[in-house]
Amino acid sequence: MYKEAASSMSEDSEELDYSQEEDQGSNRIAWFLTGVILGATVAMLYAPKSGRETRQILGEQTQRGKEAMTGAGKDIADASRDMFERGRKVVEDAADLFDRARRLVRGDA
Repeated sequence: MYKEAASSMSEDSEELDYSQEEDQGSNRIAWFLTGVILGATVAMLYAPKSGRETRQILGEQTQRGKEAMTGAGKDIADASRDMFERGRKVVEDAADLFDRARRLVRGDA
């Protein structure tokens, strides 16, 4: 019984570690995309083109950046929902484990 509890707790710990790694990955993607957008904007400002051409290019780049950020935002929201569900399951499993341990201690098992 104790080995099952320890094994379950170990699995839960591994799930939390995986969730944290996934969160860091999403964060890195968001920062990378932000850097790409800022870099493109600075490059356009220093490009040797007319004002009209530069504004047109900036408008196009802004639209692309907006679309990229929208997509990244959706990905982050999906990952957040997934992590929330995993966390809820971990809490439910911990509550179940606590209940089983309490019954075992009382002798109700």
